[in-house]
Amino acid sequence: MTTTLRIDIVSAEAALFSGEATLVVATGEMGELGITPRHAPLITRLKPGYVEVEQADGKRQQFYISGGILEVQPQVVSVLADTGLRAADLDEAAAQQARKEAEAALAEAGPELDVSAAQQQLAESLAQLQALARMRDYLKH
Repeated sequence: MTTTLRIDIVSAEAALFSGEATLVVATGEMGELGITPRHAPLITRLKPGYVEVEQADGKRQQFYISGGILEVQPQVVSVLADTGLRAADLDEAAAQQARKEAEAALAEAGPELDVSAAQQQLAESLAQLQALARMRDYLKH
């Protein structure tokens, strides 16, 4: 029985990760997904959030994605992200600023405001902050 699966995480800009893993965790439209070797085939959309990869040696890597598609085959997981970054490369100050701007725009909603764009900006900034928090929690252990 196979104990690892191949994981590829790519965005429009770059390949973020390619390697073997024992567990992949991602945020799907219906909630958090945990993918292990020999998982049933699946295709789902991903919400803005994090993707966590646990490698065979026990090391974990976290990534932020702004959304995308997750495809699971029995031995291969592909994450096709709209945009993505390693969690370590996220700028916390910029994410906090984007969150504040989105919240202010939604609070002052006028007829010229694109509510869906402000909500998307808020969701992405919160997902970035969540990815940073998960990375900090992992580093503490």
